[in-house]
Amino acid sequence: MIELGKKQKLLVVKTVDFGIYLGEDRNAPQNERVLLPSKQVPEGTKAGDEIEVFIYKDSQDRLIATTREPMLQVGQTAVLKVKQVTRIGAFLDWGLEKDLLLPYHEQTNRVREGEECLVALYVDKSSRLCATMKVYHYLSTRTPYVTGDSVKGRVYEISDRFGVFVAVDDKYSALIPAREASGKYRPGEVLDLRVSEVKEDGKIQEKVWKVGGLYGQALEKIVYWLKKAEGVAETPEQKAVIAKLMDFYETGDLKTFDEYAILWVKDLNSRIDFVNGFTESYGDPLGMKASWESLVNFKDLEATQRTELISGNAQWFEDHSPVDGQFKKEKVKGVSAKVITAAILAGDLYPATAIGINLPNANWIRSHHGSKSVTIENITEAYDKASQGNGFNEEFVWSEKEREGLKKYGFITDNLHTDLHECLGHGSGKLLPDTDPDALKAYSSTLEEARADLFGLYYLGDAKLVELGLVPDAEAYKAEYYKYIMNGLMTQLVRIEQGKNVEEAHMRNRQLIAKWYMKKKGLIT
Repeated sequence: MIELGKKQKLLVVKTVDFGIYLGEDRNAPQNERVLLPSKQVPEGTKAGDEIEVFIYKDSQDRLIATTREPMLQVGQTAVLKVKQVTRIGAFLDWGLEKDLLLPYHEQTNRVREGEECLVALYVDKSSRLCATMKVYHYLSTRTPYVTGDSVKGRVYEISDRFGVFVAVDDKYSALIPAREASGKYRPGEVLDLRVSEVKEDGKIQEKVWKVGGLYGQALEKIVYWLKKAEGVAETPEQKAVIAKLMDFYETGDLKTFDEYAILWVKDLNSRIDFVNGFTESYGDPLGMKASWESLVNFKDLEATQRTELISGNAQWFEDHSPVDGQFKKEKVKGVSAKVITAAILAGDLYPATAIGINLPNANWIRSHHGSKSVTIENITEAYDKASQGNGFNEEFVWSEKEREGLKKYGFITDNLHTDLHECLGHGSGKLLPDTDPDALKAYSSTLEEARADLFGLYYLGDAKLVELGLVPDAEAYKAEYYKYIMNGLMTQLVRIEQGKNVEEAHMRNRQLIAKWYMKKKGLIT
């Protein structure tokens, strides 16, 4: 197999005026040959000879061989010089005729022409060779150094929580812990360091969540029950979804989880559905570590007519959203929305569950394959009934007029806001081509929830909802506006231990919006 981004020995299959064709053997078919241009063919080369070449792609995106020595291969790291910066990223000199692209979304800090940067080589989703500055997983954890050795390390990432990540000799993974990281550091800076500790066997072991790995016993039980569910799947599509999820739990391979998510989002015909996996990172202040959750549900056919009406008009809402045109989707794809009844909740969905879900979280899957949006109406109904008669409204709602509005419209508009948030809010808009989806890091989850909430709040008062019959009249939205501000400032605080910070993304988002509004109105400082 001819491997992109790797050096390999191939046989000369055919000689032509403009070079020679190489293959794994002399009988290699036409589509399994690669051209070595004539200017790089060693003198005296003939059919049947073996030549070591590097495989990359030319300017027309065709596989091509070269005898020139690249500065790195796929999976390796190297320090490369920036030759040019363009609108799509930076181009690096890596020893070949065609420069190497470092896309903006793979830059941990913006690079400039003439600078040097530590990168790794990888194959992107379009089967093209690209560079990335996110080198953590490419660096070796097997080091020749011992405690007390003096070394040189290049700074490649700075974390407020963990410290300063450095690449010793540009190839070994090391960390200056946050407690020891004094002074100012900048990416690319080379430091004189002393080794204070080497992990056992010189290797840092990654703990993988899988059968036979981290949480192995629990995951074995999950796979056991998934196997039983596979036997009673509603459709062949659902059966394939379950099989792929079991494959993920048995391997811990994140690419397999992506494949599962794509199959799951395309299964639209099953009335019984589920969410299962290490899915949301709301509980992690850094927004990095996902918690395990499980939800088994069935479709509420009558209530789903409401969400189908919303998703059926998704393009109208996108076109009329109050954002700059460059951030709008030209064509909204794959918005699937329904109202569900939750049958079981487990993991971090229990006992306090979300009231709506929009998955998968991966932006590239949502962009290419769509997403599923749900409102969990038996949960919203339970929350609504639990709040009745607890004295909260009587004590804190301003007047009888507001209390009557909440009683008349509160449940309808609350559900509708969830529908708009999940069906349209999360699925709306697009990033600019050179924007890293993870650029906001620890703030990402909170601001994404704020974006979706504001999208829903904006349209809740729009005449379009009255026109579609989603609200009974033009006054209904006021109930949700009142309830939302009250939730952000007061209601949710009963969940927080006195003296503790609000860490969960949805709660942070509601406080952000409520306090911004109150400050704009001069009601708080």
